[in-house]
Parts: sequence; C-alpha cells; structure tokens
Amino acid sequence: MFKPRAISTIALFIICSFFLSSCSSTPPQSQAAAKVEPWPIYDDTQAQEHISWCEEKYGQAEKMYAVLESERSDNDAIALLEDVNDWHMLVDEIAGKSGLFAYVHPNPEMRKAAQICEQRIEALAIRSSMSPAIYDHFDKANTSQLGEVDLHYVREILEEFRRSGVNLPKETRDKIQEINKEISKLGQSFIKNISEDSRKIELDSVKQLAGLPDDYIRAHAPDENGKIVLSTDYSDYFPFMNYAHDDEARLAYYKEFRLRGYPANDEILRRLLEKRHELAKILNYPTYAHLTMEDKMIETPERAANFINNIDEIAKARAANDYTILLDRLKKIDPTATKVGDWQKVYIEKLVKKEQFDADPQEIRQYFAYNKVEQGIFDLTENLFGVTIVPWRTEVWHPSVKAFKVLENDNVIGQFYLDMHPRDGKYKHAAHFGMRHGVAGKQLPTAALVCNFPGGNDGGTGLMEHEQVETFLHEFGHLLHGIFGGHQRWLGISGIATERDFVEAPSQMLEEWVWDPSTLKAFAKNANGKVIPDSLIQRMRDSRGFAKGLNVRHQMYYAALSLALYNQDPSNIDFVDAMKTLQARYSPYEYVDDTYFYASFGHLYGYSAVYYTYMWSLVIASDMFSEFEREGLMNRELARRFRDTVLAPGGSKKAATLVEDFLGRPFSFDAFEKMLSADLKKAQ
Repeated sequence: MFKPRAISTIALFIICSFFLSSCSSTPPQSQAAAKVEPWPIYDDTQAQEHISWCEEKYGQAEKMYAVLESERSDNDAIALLEDVNDWHMLVDEIAGKSGLFAYVHPNPEMRKAAQICEQRIEALAIRSSMSPAIYDHFDKANTSQLGEVDLHYVREILEEFRRSGVNLPKETRDKIQEINKEISKLGQSFIKNISEDSRKIELDSVKQLAGLPDDYIRAHAPDENGKIVLSTDYSDYFPFMNYAHDDEARLAYYKEFRLRGYPANDEILRRLLEKRHELAKILNYPTYAHLTMEDKMIETPERAANFINNIDEIAKARAANDYTILLDRLKKIDPTATKVGDWQKVYIEKLVKKEQFDADPQEIRQYFAYNKVEQGIFDLTENLFGVTIVPWRTEVWHPSVKAFKVLENDNVIGQFYLDMHPRDGKYKHAAHFGMRHGVAGKQLPTAALVCNFPGGNDGGTGLMEHEQVETFLHEFGHLLHGIFGGHQRWLGISGIATERDFVEAPSQMLEEWVWDPSTLKAFAKNANGKVIPDSLIQRMRDSRGFAKGLNVRHQMYYAALSLALYNQDPSNIDFVDAMKTLQARYSPYEYVDDTYFYASFGHLYGYSAVYYTYMWSLVIASDMFSEFEREGLMNRELARRFRDTVLAPGGSKKAATLVEDFLGRPFSFDAFEKMLSADLKKAQ
C-alpha cells in the first residue's frame, strides 16, 4: 500500500490529492488574521521536545508563507517556483516526520504530539491551497521561457487551484477551509481507532492450535490461567486463519477481527462521508467520487463502475469453478456444509493447494525467514537496478527499526527505514511512508516501510508466508519509486507524484519476481541452509492460479463498496445494508452477521472512492511486465529503461505517457483482459 502523505506531491499548494483524496481550498489570511490555537504542553519529555520543534518550524513556515503571498516585483516563473519550493521543503519536513510518528512511535504521548503537529501543518497547507494571491502570481507568471517539465508543473498547479474553487467568494472559501480541517481530523481519528484497537481472543486449550506451525504454537504458550491469548495483530491473526483446524475458533477470531474500529468509527466514517460530500457540492460536483476521480486516469465514477463490473464478469466463470472445488473440500470436513464462509476460505484454499498441487504452505514458509527475505530483496534490488544498499547510522524511534542508504556509483541517492514487526499502538497494515520528498541538489528522498511481519526486535528470523514476502517486495517497490523518482527540481513533482490510480502499478509489477525461480533460490533457504527446491517452486507456481477468480471478485466487492459510499448523498446510507448488498452482488462469500468491516477498512479514508485502483493498476502492471517476460526478468538494460521512463520522472509527466514511454505504445486493457480471461479459465 502506498501510504499517502498529507502534503500533496502533485501540486504545491494542494494537500489533498493523496492523503485527503480531495482538493482543499481556503481564503488567504494575513498573519494578524490567522487564528492559531495555543500549542499544548506535555509532561512527557519526548512529546514536549517534538511539539517545541514543531512550533519553531511552523513559525518559520508561517513567515515564509506571508512572504509568498506578498506582491512580487516581477513575473519570473522560475523565481516564483524557487521561492515556493523552499517553502514546500520546510512544510514537507514537518509533515513527513509528524505524519510517520503519529502512527508508529512507541510512546503514546509522542503519537499525540505528532498528530497535533500534523494537524497544524495541514491547516497551514489548507490555507495556502486557495490563496488568490499565490494563484494570481502563477496565473500572471511569464512562462514563455520554461522547459517542458516546468511548464507541465505550472499547469498542474493552476489546474488544481481552479478545481479547488480559488475563484469562489471569500465566505465560501472560509467554509471550505473549515470542512477540510474537519476532514483531516476525522481521517486521523478513523485510522487511529483502527491502529490502536488491538483486540484479544482467548483459547481454552492448546488443542485449538492444532494445524498451526510449531514456532507459532511455541510463541503462544498458555498463560498462568491456562488460557492462550491471541491478538488481532496480523502476525497472530493470519497464520491462525490459514492453518487452524478449529472452525469454531476461526469464526470467533474472524468476527473479532472484523470488529476493529467499531463502534467508534461508525460515527466518524459517517461524518467523514458527509463532510466530503458537502465539499463536493460546494465545488459543484454531484458527489465526492466525481471530485476525487476527475484528476485520476479513470476520470469518472461511471468509468470506475464499468471497470469494476467488467473485471467481475471476467472472473465469474473461474470463480464459480474454484468455489465448487472449495465447497467439495469443505464437505469432506463437514458433510452438511452448503456454502463456504468468509472465515473458511483461506484455510480450505490452503488445503486444496496442498492436496491438489502438493504446495504445502508450511513446507513453503520454512524457506522464508524474515532476515533472509530482507537480504534477498536488497540483493534483488542491487542486481536489477545497479545500486548498493548499506546500513545508515542514524537515530531510530524503536530498537527494532533499521536504517539504510541507497548508493549509486558511491553517491547516496536515498535513505530509508524498515519498521517491520508488530507492537502495541503501531499502524497495523503494511505501507510505505514518504518521510521526505527529494529535491535535486537540495535534499535526499527519505522513506519508511511500516509492516507487521513475524520477527523480533533484532530483525528476527520469524518465518513468513510467501504472500508476506510478496507484500514486502510490493511495499519496497513503492520505496524504490520514491527514491528513483525523488530527484526532480521541484518537490511538487518529485517522488511518487503520479495519478493516484497508477501508483500501485510499479509495485504490483515487481511482485512477479518472488515467483521467479532464480530470484527465490538466491535467498530462500531453510534453517539448515537448504535452498528451496525447484520442484517446490514449480508446485507453488502451479497452484498460483487457484482461487484467483474468487479473490478477484472479492476485491471487486471492496472496490464497489469504496465507490458506493462516496458516489451518493451519504445522509441515508446504512453501512451494514450497503455491505450486505454489495457483498451479495460481487463476492462469492456471504456477509457474516455481527461484523463491521467498514469500521476497519482504512482505505475508506486514504483511498476514499478509488479502491478500484489496485485492479486498475494491475492492468497496467501486467502490460509492463510483459516486456520483462519477453526480455528476461534480470535484464539490467530493460530494468534501467523501466527506471528511467516510469520511476525516475516522478510526476513530471502524466502516467499514461510514462507507460507509453516504456512500452513504446499506449497501455492496453484489451491485452490484460485476454490474459486474465485465459488464466481464470485454466483447470476448468
């Protein structure tokens, strides 16, 4: 998952393109008119130090902003861009550090302080996003001498200003400012409630762990009361759902997992939807989905709905076949079964893959110790892209966090942190956080990967599922995109700054390498040093297509839910009814009573209406990967062309142009649909 930042990397003054997924607009305010609440005072030393740092930096940003709004003696476009670039780097520094610490810092007081800081800098960015004075500077700037990239950037800025309603009356702009501040606070609360809601279930007997790997059982010994306590953290939950034989326990665990964020997020989500709908109506859009999709590749909710339905239709035939196989296997356990439950699907799927394809997940995972996977991904990156990854001696926020530098020809081109193992209070998903966007000659791109993989504070040798290895490389792909693309002259188009429904494509393409035998054999070794056998890799590859149709259709349910909640007036939405209706329409698995998935569906804030982007991006990823299939997965020349044409340009071109530069032709949806249709019909 690409974790969007509060400060947009597409247009300098628009904070919403990624994190808020909307355009914000506010009136200009003088220093005297701006209302700033008192900064909080903390007893906690760490929290107070962060707030003091933030207050100082914020004061500097306010002063720079006041200068930006003042009259200019000339209309030199480059001079204007240089001035706003300096301001943007300062805002980016504040937002990057606080935006990460608000979700991962082990000190809860620090998380609170970082959240306050993030809210303050977002409020300043909101104010800047609709400054008539700054808009006027750009509108009147002399662009006749600009190069192609600079001109593209100025046009993007002007378009975002206009879309946000820069020409609306001051009273309306004031209203929009307040709406966007409320959206920001609601979104932070929505994610915070998910991150901090780590629930527990208790098992009465070790027998209920039957089927799970030995290392999992050893790590979950009974407590002093004889109870086995499991959390809803990913490292506990997913292995249990994959392997535990106890169907009743799996159902109870599933229900608890689907309660995260509930009931607190019920009201927060409703208010979030209402505020975003209100914003859309003020800006003269029918719904928030229309507003947020206008600057995406897909352009309209109608096209998004058609895309979702088309993909769903393509997947139906194979999904039906796979479902029959799952149900037949379930009946061997429970002869009375008439349907496969959502809590049963992964467990039964693993059994089928083991029995029909001889792809035993527990046999597979022994070759994927976390520390070896980490090094394997580093080695792959170095071999494919000609860079070197070395340790970076710098301060970290938790003992388990590691830091690295990326070098090319002995020059540092980027820096990153790995925060890869679960702990209380930490963000529960897997995501890339862009901490600092790079600016050529001024600052290096810096990022953090935040995941929840098995392992301890020392980086650990916890055994990973192959799906987790795939997730690791996916998130690392975002990191590489940010680093390779993080060397533009202007911060606003540096790093992962393309249309939101393209940003997943490069990472999705890189996932293919963890299915490549030569790549796997370079690092996949068990505790005795034995390399993963060719025969096991082939069995993994043979089983890969099974249940793909089911998974595609279930993903379309998520996409349809995301779109539906934002593509209507939210005042009368019944969340549970919406889930039931859409799950029945798209997913092969029925809704489970007393579950509230929407309350923990974090994408409803960050991605809002555009969850479809995962499948849309996969269309493009598959098209790009076809070049590597043809030329070789370790073809350095091709990898360099991919880096130079798709990653390195950042947001200096439209996404469709980036892909065309790489492929030598426009990307093709027809080719993907033919490939997916063929794949989904295999084994019928």
